[in-house]
Amino acid sequence: MGNKYVKRNIWTVLLVLALGAVLALSGCGGTGAKPEAGQPPSGTGEGLQDTLIYGRGGDSVALDPSIVTDGESLKIGQQVFDSLLEYKDGTTTVQPGLAESWEVSPDGLIYTFKLRQGVKFHDGTDFNAEAVVFNFERWADPKSSYKYEGDSFDYYDSMFGSEKSRIIKSVKAVDANTVQFKLNKPQAPFLQNLAMTSFGIASPRAVQEKKGDFKSNPVGTGPFVFKEWKRNDSITLDKNPNYWKLGQPKLAKVIVRSIPDNTARFNALQNGEIDLMDDMNPDDVQQLEGNSELIRIERPSFNVAYIGFNLKKKTFDNPKVRQALNHAVNKQAIIDALFAGQAKPAVNPMPPTLWGYNDSIQDYAYDLNKAKALLAEAGFPNGLPEPLTFYAMPVSRPYMPDGKKVAEAIQADFEKIGVKVNIQSPEWATYLDDLKGGEKDDLYMLGWNGDNGDPDNFLYTLLDKDTIPGNNRSFYVNEELHKMLVKAQTEIDQDKRTELYKQAQEIIKKDAPWIPLVHTTPVMAGKTTLKGYVPSPTSSESFGNIYFE
Repeated sequence: MGNKYVKRNIWTVLLVLALGAVLALSGCGGTGAKPEAGQPPSGTGEGLQDTLIYGRGGDSVALDPSIVTDGESLKIGQQVFDSLLEYKDGTTTVQPGLAESWEVSPDGLIYTFKLRQGVKFHDGTDFNAEAVVFNFERWADPKSSYKYEGDSFDYYDSMFGSEKSRIIKSVKAVDANTVQFKLNKPQAPFLQNLAMTSFGIASPRAVQEKKGDFKSNPVGTGPFVFKEWKRNDSITLDKNPNYWKLGQPKLAKVIVRSIPDNTARFNALQNGEIDLMDDMNPDDVQQLEGNSELIRIERPSFNVAYIGFNLKKKTFDNPKVRQALNHAVNKQAIIDALFAGQAKPAVNPMPPTLWGYNDSIQDYAYDLNKAKALLAEAGFPNGLPEPLTFYAMPVSRPYMPDGKKVAEAIQADFEKIGVKVNIQSPEWATYLDDLKGGEKDDLYMLGWNGDNGDPDNFLYTLLDKDTIPGNNRSFYVNEELHKMLVKAQTEIDQDKRTELYKQAQEIIKKDAPWIPLVHTTPVMAGKTTLKGYVPSPTSSESFGNIYFE
């Protein structure tokens, strides 16, 4: 009895002490306010982890989001920059960003945005309407004095028309906190486009002072401030203490590490060297699910991986050759062997989860006899006479966990119909430059994660003649398709747009500039203590809400 009483008193004292500590940490019992339910304290308590180490498959190409198209670069851009608009967490629904409200004229040609006041760039200068004008004029002018050797604003051209067919006519500062866009013609996905990371607003002073070095020393208004880039190793970002979103960021630091091998990256997670990782090897998922200290995270499926034909090369002049190679690829066998079943065969250049998808189109069936017959009709009864250069991705991506193995499987498929390929995988930045030039590759492997929830972002961005030499790496030109896609951009009625996009997919299917390969549901993994992370279908999200429990 006496011993139990003493123990009970000891536990009571300990409980009171613990409760007092909790109240002190949370600010209760003093002048501080309680955190909202489900939210961490605004400050980081002693002993709580406040640095996120994120593992990914490849390094960034550059840190200025306006001059890149690769997802690894845009991941960093999402942390350092804000756009006028942004997407609601986990969706492609547009909501206010640096612009807190907007109005659209009845004819769809004038957009007027009210900007947030009191926002500062990381260098201490003011965000205002003049800063918005500076950025958009820089991107629109191919002769801009702030466009440096090797740079191109491909996303601006893809989303807002090339120099000969610009969507945006002018951008004007009405006053310090109001900016007005005038368009040459209506653009249905205009607001969706503005929310893309590629159009994050940079500090004009930083661009002017850093010049060509801005691409490796970015300055925006985002939740994190760029600190250091160790090429092919890591990028370090520090908390922006003056961020305009109340309570963000919750972390003091983010370190983004490049670990190209998927298994090595998973081992690093299991060993506690990183906290969150991209692009699980499908074969490692079972091991992940058996680890009680880790969680499985699925990114919404919103992508396509494809093999593109370089139509600058005479080999692919005849669509029957392209159709033949489509028939030669055993997509399901590749999915079973290399994606652990966590993918679906792709039929069209856009995912079936996106509105406007044409589900009446039938895929090119895996049929070697049909493939050989088509090659014979194209004048190659014994297969192609010369080996082709096949560029296979050197980094893992959400839609392509192991590009080289997939390329080897396709290489074996092609050999069965007398088509030999030599696989090459140069370093990622070189890989992308080579594809853009179109001189070294005959066919290539790439993929696309949707940026903004609109079919335009797949079909026009990747396959319209206006996006050569940008994202249209196949150099594919079809005038009928071009007219259809431009009409779909200017059509406001979504039902009519849907019909135009379905017709466009029929043209692309017949012309076969690609072999659409797979749509994946990307699997990520993280520590069980990781909270507040909401993966985006666009494959790029802010880390501002992440914290550790």
